[in-house]
Amino acid sequence: MTRFTIASFNVKNLIGPDQEYYPFQSYTPEEYAWKEDWTASQIFSMDADIIGFQEIFDEATLRNVIAEADRNGIESNKAVLPDKSKRYHRKAIFRKLGYTPYEDKSLFVAPNINDTGEPGQRRPGVAILSRFGFAGTPEIIQDLPKPLDIPFRDLTGEDGGHYRLTRLSRPILKARIRVSETTTITVFNCHLKSKLGEFPRGDDGRAPEADLTQYDPVGRAMGAMRAALRRMAEAWVLRREIVAELNAGHPVMVMGDFNDGEHAVSSEIISGEVPFRNYSWMLRHDAKHGADRYSREENDLIQKAVNKVRLTSAESLFVKKSMRDMVYTTAFGGVYESIDQIYLSQHFHPDNAAAIGEMEYFSVLNDHLTDGSHAEAPYNKLASDHGQIMAHIRLKDD
Repeated sequence: MTRFTIASFNVKNLIGPDQEYYPFQSYTPEEYAWKEDWTASQIFSMDADIIGFQEIFDEATLRNVIAEADRNGIESNKAVLPDKSKRYHRKAIFRKLGYTPYEDKSLFVAPNINDTGEPGQRRPGVAILSRFGFAGTPEIIQDLPKPLDIPFRDLTGEDGGHYRLTRLSRPILKARIRVSETTTITVFNCHLKSKLGEFPRGDDGRAPEADLTQYDPVGRAMGAMRAALRRMAEAWVLRREIVAELNAGHPVMVMGDFNDGEHAVSSEIISGEVPFRNYSWMLRHDAKHGADRYSREENDLIQKAVNKVRLTSAESLFVKKSMRDMVYTTAFGGVYESIDQIYLSQHFHPDNAAAIGEMEYFSVLNDHLTDGSHAEAPYNKLASDHGQIMAHIRLKDD
């Protein structure tokens, strides 16, 4: 019986020392040494088979961090794993204590095409680390081959214009991963548009709404609306890719920083709509009279169609299973919320009789989160401002 783990880790601005990633922001060699050590220790603690990383500015830096995690793991194995001369070396407890190093072929990085490389103007990408390697070359989705035009209709019936999306703020990484002899899953790693407002700059290069000394609440609200619209459009692009994989019969897992909670609009776009309890109660779309409703047979067909392409949050499965009432992965300004997610297709849902596997447990490494800083960090830019999440999966077919 095959078991594996899949995790999401927003590393918060991972880049080497003395490199200005955002205006006037960089790490000294001492700061970077702390960040590299902390990030490697988190990877070692998770010991996940598949990890989706967000906020990767530099591939070489990520590889250095993974190499350090491997060194830590190898040293740990020497201390906790008995050699083959010990009669008890095969006991299951040692499989849990052991760490399996990653290999070079296990990492794929998707750089951000918006990254010019200019100091202070960098843009982060994403990456997937997989102990199973990859089935084929992973795909990067960011520059759309055909612009996404979202048409609007005014309530008066007139043309309300459209919103156009030509590229995503950050790449979506799509990878096929063979997790067992009989099972290959499609994994998506994403980092949707942040909640930071979008403020267009004038000919002078200034955005008036960005000047907090001249606080403009209405203008800043408009900026937040622009950011939300972009985030939802990016979620739809991801949803289109997810449905294509599900329709092809492929099990799917989606992870990343959604920059929205599980019940936010963008998350619901990604996971798919929740089916109505009974469509036989619902007035038909083409109703000719008040009693013209869907039949029971049509209800069954609609339920199957909706559920076939619906994803379920690993977090919600965990809350239901463990009877815990909340999970959070970020803290900012006194607000704790969960914006990092792992979503599973119906292939792993416990209520699906045809499921190929199930989630046994859900881990949240958020003990480092505080309202502003890590307890051991010189200041809060070194540790990640996100908790790490991991789903523990058991396959049924092996």
